[in-house]
Amino acid sequence: MQTNLRGRDLIGTQDWSKEELQTALEVAAQLKRERALGIPHPLLRDRVLAMLFFFSSTRTRGSFESGMAQLGGHAEFIESRTTQIAHGDTPKEIGEILGRYNDGIAIRHVTWGEGNKYINDVAAASRVPVLNMQCDLFHPFQVLADLFTIQEKLGDPRGKTLTVSWAYASSYQKPMSAPIDLTLLATRFGMNVRLVHPPEFKLVPELVDQARENARRSGGSLELMDDFDAGFKGSDVIYAKSWGPLLVAKDDAEGTEITGRYKDWITNGRRMALASPDALFMHPLPADRNIEVTDEVIDGPHSVVYDEAENRLHVQKAVMALTMR
Repeated sequence: MQTNLRGRDLIGTQDWSKEELQTALEVAAQLKRERALGIPHPLLRDRVLAMLFFFSSTRTRGSFESGMAQLGGHAEFIESRTTQIAHGDTPKEIGEILGRYNDGIAIRHVTWGEGNKYINDVAAASRVPVLNMQCDLFHPFQVLADLFTIQEKLGDPRGKTLTVSWAYASSYQKPMSAPIDLTLLATRFGMNVRLVHPPEFKLVPELVDQARENARRSGGSLELMDDFDAGFKGSDVIYAKSWGPLLVAKDDAEGTEITGRYKDWITNGRRMALASPDALFMHPLPADRNIEVTDEVIDGPHSVVYDEAENRLHVQKAVMALTMR
């Protein structure tokens, strides 16, 4: 167990060693057990987390606020459009000032080409840990919760097959951060990852190359596929999630047109039957029901989406306790 994590940022899962990530997962399991038994753990008494949102949320805001309260601290909600951030506060000023007011800064900024840079610029100016609640490239707390859930349900993830697949959605051009970060994380933990998507929905090539190197080092594998059904066959975990054609579309209109070509990319009962008999269906939520995934699947026996959502709380508490104490 690696316990020397005080003061550390977490902007992407590649920032931490595998041992450090496993430490966070072990602490999450301990805190989850204590919560179930009613054992208080006020590890961050009198600590304050600034939560800066450029993009709306449900699970992220709720789980971070609840987590800080359960750890004995306070989470401060800051919305970019209703503060001076919208009028000119720079990342340096945010890092300097919020880092003096608070014991940690958490940021959600998913704008393509902006979010990750903004969070890193804040971190460069901050004297306290900066935590990425999701940017355009990474979603570390979501994918740690995903891996935690896989370990709970399937045990050692090494050698298990994980299908990370694009899915059609009609709501908006969603970020690619969850599939990128999950592919990076799962390949570090020895999983056999199938990255499945239509040709226009490639992920950032440099990060796919990093995932391939992760797989080489861990004994796992990374396979790129463009056949949705083939990606399901024999898989242990199905993680079907929409993201926009952000590397090829010039604007939202073109992105919507490209996305509309693949309305048949939906996880349904027929496709789940192609997976392993005990396969898990996972999704970070919110899902476009009966567009990304049918009710039959997301509400069915293979689905672990609510356990997955709960585990956001526990892994976030673990990281906050390790970095902010």
